[in-house]
Amino acid sequence: MTRDHPHISRRNALRTVAGAALASVAGCLNNGESSGTPGDGTSAPESQGPLKRVAVDGTTLIVELSAEADVDQVNLIQPNGELFGKRDVAAGAQQVSFEIGTAYEPGEYRVVALKGEETVAESTTNIEPEIQIQDVGLYRNNPDKPWEEVYGESQTDSKKNGEVFVTVQNSGSGPNAVVELWFTGDVPNPVEDPRGSGIYEKDRVVVPAGKIVDLFSDSFPVGSEIGDEGMGCSADGNSGQFTVVLKTRVTGQQVTKAYNVEYTGSDEMENCEITISEA
Repeated sequence: MTRDHPHISRRNALRTVAGAALASVAGCLNNGESSGTPGDGTSAPESQGPLKRVAVDGTTLIVELSAEADVDQVNLIQPNGELFGKRDVAAGAQQVSFEIGTAYEPGEYRVVALKGEETVAESTTNIEPEIQIQDVGLYRNNPDKPWEEVYGESQTDSKKNGEVFVTVQNSGSGPNAVVELWFTGDVPNPVEDPRGSGIYEKDRVVVPAGKIVDLFSDSFPVGSEIGDEGMGCSADGNSGQFTVVLKTRVTGQQVTKAYNVEYTGSDEMENCEITISEA
């Protein structure tokens, strides 16, 4: 499960019908020849040309046209030069949108406004996500997180005590989705090959640009049963290092971050103190 934190010509464009959609790009762009997209999901300043504003709202790329724009079609061109999609502009309409998704090719996209076969205006923007791991924590150290809402209430709290939250931020200019979460190294139950996504009751979690989201684990990384390769609590103290690993959808790459961990005060997981710090 997740918890979202509010935050923070070239040649004429082909007039062929494109397939389909993606879903969630964030960033903005100006009209004309300008390029560049803020990574916080906000809009670029409004312009005076036909392309008044291009911005991302959730999973939708929105193109706003000026009231004076004489445009009958808007095309979205992918980084490889192929047409991603086209939208007809009805008489009097001042907005069209493209669903972009989390299976898109990251890179520079072009928005092309057309009148008949003529390119009226064009703008470019770089759409590329950047997922970063910001924090990791346990129920015993972070009771203010919505643990009951995620895992349900329990007399023993064993589920909450055995799971971990991971806070991730997308500081890029496009959306991404986390599709796997696991933990390696010195935790009681390290996992090298997770079953399912490793995210509680989710097969993927979309992280729009400029957003911070909490992921909640489903692999019992700090459960009371210590695996053969795991490290647990000791009255004399144990210390080591573990790594949080995320797999993302847009690039298919892994995002990792290492943390130091200390287990002290008890031989029992439910009673010991666990201190986590950045490595």
